[in-house]
Amino acid sequence: MTAAIDISAAALAAAARPLSGGPGDYDALMNLVGDARFVLIGEATHGTHEFYEERARLTQRLIREKGFTAVAVEADWPDAYRVNRYVRGEGLDADADAALSGFERFPAWMWRNADVATFIDWLRTHNAGVRAGPKVGFYGLDLYSLFTSVREVLNYLDKVDPTAAEEARRRYACFDHYGEDSQHYGYATGVGLSESCQQGVLTQLQELQQRAFDYMHADGASSEDAFFYAQQNARLVKNAEEYYRTMFRGRVSSWNLRDSHMAETLDALARHLSKGGEPAKIVVWEHNSHIGDARATHMGNLGEWNVGELVRKAYPGQTCLVGFSTYEGHVTAASEWDGPAERKRVRPGMSGSYEELLHHVGLPRYYLNLRDEGPARRLLQEERLERAIGVLYLPRTERQSHYFKAQLAQQFDAIIHIDQTEALVPLDATSGWHSGEPPETYPEGI
Repeated sequence: MTAAIDISAAALAAAARPLSGGPGDYDALMNLVGDARFVLIGEATHGTHEFYEERARLTQRLIREKGFTAVAVEADWPDAYRVNRYVRGEGLDADADAALSGFERFPAWMWRNADVATFIDWLRTHNAGVRAGPKVGFYGLDLYSLFTSVREVLNYLDKVDPTAAEEARRRYACFDHYGEDSQHYGYATGVGLSESCQQGVLTQLQELQQRAFDYMHADGASSEDAFFYAQQNARLVKNAEEYYRTMFRGRVSSWNLRDSHMAETLDALARHLSKGGEPAKIVVWEHNSHIGDARATHMGNLGEWNVGELVRKAYPGQTCLVGFSTYEGHVTAASEWDGPAERKRVRPGMSGSYEELLHHVGLPRYYLNLRDEGPARRLLQEERLERAIGVLYLPRTERQSHYFKAQLAQQFDAIIHIDQTEALVPLDATSGWHSGEPPETYPEGI
């Protein structure tokens, strides 16, 4: 360890609050949250057990002590809404495994894993004990479920307005010859091989919104929630159609569309849950790359924005952004898109990275308040490399594939560092996951 890192690590250690697993671990972080309405909690990978476990612990305290009534996650709206019914004691699912079975699309392990199952069972038990006030819901913010959301809109209209359902089928029939292959649709329309479905999906959303009063009065009990669910599915179809149509034009346009959709969904959810009562308070679970303020990273320099930036702008002074970091361990990830989940070894943080600096603090797990003025904040405002592992982990090209430059103290309000971490356990783990990945030198042997 160089002298410079030694001095920096000592300054961070003086500001760090160790996490021991005890009930008082997040007292300081709860004080930092204060009266914030939106607490966005990240993850440095999509497959680390400790990130999911600690995020759940923190969320439980926010629910019990701060009155948060919704958890909104980086997942598709219809799949998460099935979980929402389960945690509220509604629907037909007998257990958490069944409630999570809607998550079939790659990467299923992101939500079909043991840690999420444990958390939603806790939510269900918590809600069963709620005698007054709203129960806590579970909602998805993402937009990949184009075809599932089409079916959900049609199912809703079949119940409340069969004539409108037939018209909606005619509009959505534009997608029929793509075989529920969203990327095929996006490529064919994006390069001009086929006409887009843009006008039809927009008209369908507008018509549904115009009939809101009639539908909510025709649908009986829980009509407002049912209409909101259908409306969000129709809006998702409109935004997903645009997302897939633009994804072949370049990363910036599709990334911005996706994160704008997630921020819009969060805003719509906040307004829906705030009707007739106190302003809703919502916990968001997404990757660091979505909830950390993009303006403090290379993303902002490229013209990209994200949920963290958009929520900070829309709700100034009412947000708290919490990131996660790890130095080494194991992660559940794939080696290629649509590939199987693997238990992969995470290499130690690179020289010059935040991961390396936070590792040299010398604590196994700790929390840092990044709003506190002082030497620690000044150190973490310096631009450094930061690691992000998504659903793929490619250690052979780690610098190019997983590191970017950022200013941590502007990206987040707080950071939780867990030095060594373990892979989360998928509910459908294969024998390949249990046996782990082959050595990195396979098959060359060098």
